[in-house]
Amino acid sequence: MSIYVGNLSYDVNQEGLTAVFAEYGTVKRVQIPTDRETGRLRGFAFVEMGSDEEETAAIEALDGAEWMGRDMKVNKAKPKEDRGGSFGGNRGGGGGGSRNRY
Repeated sequence: MSIYVGNLSYDVNQEGLTAVFAEYGTVKRVQIPTDRETGRLRGFAFVEMGSDEEETAAIEALDGAEWMGRDMKVNKAKPKEDRGGSFGGNRGGGGGGSRNRY
């Protein structure tokens, strides 16, 4: 399981985020997503800790805490939802409808 960290400054970096979470245990991984088109940080990150207990301690201590001038939103990351196809799934297009007889 990993931790979602939101409302981050766009100046955040991996080293700084690792240092903040290291106060609560072993940081296994930090991922800071960037916008594909601009390369700019998206204002959130994911942190993986060494154990569930360390994750819980970090969440309880850091949710709502101010860091770099912003109040962080820290909670357990939700599993990524399956969004279907890359073009919005089965929205269909024109067609006569004669193919869908039951």
